[in-house]
Amino acid sequence: MNKLVDGFGRRFTYLRLSVTEACNFRCTYCLPNGYRRTERVEFLTVEEIGRLVEGFARLGVRKVRLTGGEPTVRRDIGDIIARVAAVPGIETVAMTTNGWNLARRVADWRAQGLTNLNVSLDSLDRETFHATTGHDRLPAVLEGLDAALALGLRSVKLNAVLLKDTAGPGLAAFADFVRERPVAVRFIELMRTADNPDYFAANHVGGAVVRDWLAQEGWTPKPRERDDGPAVEYVHPGHAGRFGLIAPYAAGFCDSCNRLRVTARGNLRLCLFGNGGVDLRDLLGPGQAQALDERIQTSLFGKTAGHRLNLGEPGDTRNLSQFGG
Repeated sequence: MNKLVDGFGRRFTYLRLSVTEACNFRCTYCLPNGYRRTERVEFLTVEEIGRLVEGFARLGVRKVRLTGGEPTVRRDIGDIIARVAAVPGIETVAMTTNGWNLARRVADWRAQGLTNLNVSLDSLDRETFHATTGHDRLPAVLEGLDAALALGLRSVKLNAVLLKDTAGPGLAAFADFVRERPVAVRFIELMRTADNPDYFAANHVGGAVVRDWLAQEGWTPKPRERDDGPAVEYVHPGHAGRFGLIAPYAAGFCDSCNRLRVTARGNLRLCLFGNGGVDLRDLLGPGQAQALDERIQTSLFGKTAGHRLNLGEPGDTRNLSQFGG
């Protein structure tokens, strides 16, 4: 029985759990100057993560996605995957990664319990990839992606941030890429954060660009299922893969929200673009399960109907690596 219900009747079955704020890429829209630690901080330990996930599972969460920063910069990421996978009630263990060491490690992660994988990949053009991420690693990322597909993971998806300069050629290149690969490519509208207002103004392009292109090329919307996330997916009879569009500026985007977020420091974020949060870390020790469950449930009534991005208000989110995107 799901006990995670907010004041608007939305039920939450999905937890996005950041395990680090650090990232080894320098993406232009997120950390163009790279990750810089400004204070000494200890992120949640493997055992704290286990107790946290146990609490959410008791309340009805069935899917956990490990995020960052870049989660795989943690040397114990395999132990984290295994600990989360061992929690009773958790059916899906997903991870979002930039793919920098995917080819070398994905088989281990699969054996440790990883079921779903998202790879952040904004361009299939090597020069554009290098310019966007600060790293010339596109061939290695693609090698890792194909290795993941060969392992029979339940789901493999690509996340591509939609940018004005890459929207046109990028769509056609990704369409060719998924012709034979059973991969879902999700284009995500660039979102404004506290650190990127000038970049946002120069590079944001609306999701209508993708919708119009898909319609022109014969892609059709896939019927939505009850537990679907925010992406509207499109299919084509001539392609093994799918396209998706995540358009956070669209009306009603937050109405079907089914996810909660916890930061790498143990803070429950009720909205990615909200303010503040609820500390859970002090309740992640032995013998505190009931208190943890009660705090999580009580906190949900502070969740608002939606974000205020369309009003130019990103909350206290400086960049997406801060809280896990």
